[in-house]
Amino acid sequence: MKHPPSVKYAWSFLSELIRKHEAIHTEPLDELYEALAEILTAEEPIRCHRSYLLPSGDSVTLSESTAIISHGTTGLVTWNAALYLAEWATENPAGFANRTVLELGSGAGLTGLAICKMCQPRAYVFSDCHSHVLEQLQENVLLNGLSLEPNVAALAQHPGHDTADAESPRVMVARVDWDIVTVPQLAAFQPDIVIAAGTAQLRPLECGLPEAPPGFQCWEGDDVLYCPETVLSLVGVLQKLSACQKDQRAPDAYVAFTIRNPETCQLFTTELGRAGIPWEEVPRHDQKLFPYEEHSEMAILKLML
Repeated sequence: MKHPPSVKYAWSFLSELIRKHEAIHTEPLDELYEALAEILTAEEPIRCHRSYLLPSGDSVTLSESTAIISHGTTGLVTWNAALYLAEWATENPAGFANRTVLELGSGAGLTGLAICKMCQPRAYVFSDCHSHVLEQLQENVLLNGLSLEPNVAALAQHPGHDTADAESPRVMVARVDWDIVTVPQLAAFQPDIVIAAGTAQLRPLECGLPEAPPGFQCWEGDDVLYCPETVLSLVGVLQKLSACQKDQRAPDAYVAFTIRNPETCQLFTTELGRAGIPWEEVPRHDQKLFPYEEHSEMAILKLML
């Protein structure tokens, strides 16, 4: 198989298929039982592929880690808020059409790849600060048939993509460390719109991990809201982005997250207020395209930088 799913998914799929056969009193093929037997003895690899079907009939295929935490980061898997933000974006493509998008903490890349395939942005910048996340992001961009620009200059000067009906946007993967990135570095991306998605709260000791080694971060990738220290970093980089004027205006910004800890969400909105960044909650969207927890409480905030 070119893009094999996880062993867990294959087991769930085959088990459900056999159950459906049995429910209508149809004898499943022997091959199904044989395939299930093979899966039961298979070891879970460290990476797998997941494919997400888009409304256009196209799909996004991602290489992801099979572990929630890998290489000291949670950014190698797709989180619920990234799925939720991708749904909202594909329901509101006009907000991204012919615009340059900067994504903070792109993780596995699901949100950005869905926007690139469905919303016709002029350019899209995936960003993260973890080397393994950046490496996987590059692989996933190429896996989905997009080309990568080598640097910011190429992103700005690449010919033939200046209209909304271009076949594909200009794309680059950039290392962006929120604590040390400068306003000129952010301004070089010339973003019209900034997005970020967050979902899980990970603290090493609470998760049963051994004492964190030097340099360990509570969360990275798509987990943009749930370590208090990094909330401050996120608000800090948003403040820097507010100074990135393009055509005499700062970029629009949207942050999506799963509400697991109301206190940390309150910290985020409080820090936004202290930074002088007004916000409003975006109305919930109608379509549910992707599988995520049915009872998860998720939200998207629009920030006026």
